[in-house]
Amino acid sequence: MDITGLNKKELTELIQNPPVDLGVEAVRVKTEHYGNRVFARGLIEFTNYCKNNCLYCGIRLGNKNAVRYRLSKEEIIKCCERGNELGFSTFVLQGGEDTKYTADDICDIVFSIKNLYPDKAITLSIGEKSREEYKMYKSAGADRYLLRHETADDVHYNRLHPKNMKLSDRKKCLYTLKELGYQTGAGFMVGSPYQTSAELAEDLLFLKELQPEMVGIGPFIPHCDTPFGEFSGGGIENTLTMLSLTRLMLPKALLPATTALATLDSENGRKRGFMAGANVVMPNLTPKIQRENYSLYNNKASSGNEDAAEIEHLREEISSIGGVLDMSRGDHCSFN
Repeated sequence: MDITGLNKKELTELIQNPPVDLGVEAVRVKTEHYGNRVFARGLIEFTNYCKNNCLYCGIRLGNKNAVRYRLSKEEIIKCCERGNELGFSTFVLQGGEDTKYTADDICDIVFSIKNLYPDKAITLSIGEKSREEYKMYKSAGADRYLLRHETADDVHYNRLHPKNMKLSDRKKCLYTLKELGYQTGAGFMVGSPYQTSAELAEDLLFLKELQPEMVGIGPFIPHCDTPFGEFSGGGIENTLTMLSLTRLMLPKALLPATTALATLDSENGRKRGFMAGANVVMPNLTPKIQRENYSLYNNKASSGNEDAAEIEHLREEISSIGGVLDMSRGDHCSFN
């Protein structure tokens, strides 16, 4: 099924009436490029401070109930040491837009990790920065950068964010990251407040234009301490539909089965993500004492297992649907 030539109206209709074999087709396309591999990344949520006040996010600046924390460089390195022991080849450093960490601080952290583990990939996910900062991170050794656009429609973006945030700024950052040679990740929520199927179609068209190497897609899940705390969450079925359609729009993309999917369906959420075309999973290496404080939404899924046991559980889960957990770098196939 080739959807790359469809217009917005046609994509909207497809989103509203997806074919029953959509997931099967998405897995077939994924298999053409990556086989049955599911790539593992070690996630380190190193700060939950954020200067922004996005209306949907539990670590927004205005949430006075959030228990804030920052990891020191030494603590981040310790997380990487544990990840190395477990066999990870990619570390994802994710945080709010925390102004306490200067560009030099981030470069020092990235450089130190690369000095210890030169063959491992480093992904940053720390928000909107200047071109010069992105260049600095790249020179220090960062390989990838995740920056979810959340919605590609200007009007909808403005309904989810404060007035000082602009979709045009976020898109500019994404194009800058692509120009600088990062493996670049965009992404969006499904079922966020006021969202329409036409706006989801706009997301697909934006992804077609941007051609990111990675796309993070997850359902909107409300957080009680945000202005959207009383809104209904996004459904898992719609999220799986968008995951499959993104696979068809970007056949070579690296698509995670997100924690948010596991939050909506603790038994099979991630597995259903793999069966919809996902091929990445990101086990958490953040110190356990801080994990619950990185609360973007309510009831965030956590296995409760020790790290090694969680990886073994993932391996068995992926194996049960004919997949193989791959602990290699798992670069986008155009970067191999």
